Amino acid sequence: MIIRFFSIPVFLLTFHAAGRSPEKEPSLFALEANFPQPLIRKIPGNARGYTLIELIVVIVILGLVFGLTVPKFKQAVSRDSLDSSVLRIIGLVEDLRESAISNQVSYLLNFDLREKKLWAFASNVSEEEQEHAKERAARLPDDVEIEDIWTWTNGRLYEEATIRFSKKGYIEQSMIHLESEDGRQLTLELTPFLGSIIIHEGYVLIDR
Repeated sequence: MIIRFFSIPVFLLTFHAAGRSPEKEPSLFALEANFPQPLIRKIPGNARGYTLIELIVVIVILGLVFGLTVPKFKQAVSRDSLDSSVLRIIGLVEDLRESAISNQVSYLLNFDLREKKLWAFASNVSEEEQEHAKERAARLPDDVEIEDIWTWTNGRLYEEATIRFSKKGYIEQSMIHLESEDGRQLTLELTPFLGSIIIHEGYVLIDR
């Protein structure tokens, strides 16, 4: 701006020195008009945004997609939780059986069905060590329930249960019934002499 203000008198003096009138020459505003102007793009008449109906249709489609996928996702998560719980119990049973044989001492596998906790200890440990083992109990996932546990000695139990492992590797015959949040049920059958675990689909109970 400063340069333009000082250049106007020089421009006028130039015309007076040459004997010409500035009115006959193009003005500064006319000269500036010859410079390229900023390009202004017009929006075509057929260009428009989304209408309310189109947005509603998109929202409805997204709702349907989520409505179909979320239940399947929850079912898959519940299935994984149930399967992982089964594997955890199987691993614990196998470890206790091997420990009973190698240490030549019987073991007890305890369940708190309402709290969904399980812990184990040797039969020759003190009460203090038993309480310490209970404090460090493993807990099943929130979406897995222990319906009940059937044992050969005490029948069906709904609050607390104990499965015994002898120092010879024998397991008290038992049935552990698990259920996931989506209603899927699995039964773990602990066989006494083979020391193996049979997995049944659904709720299975042995009559004695």
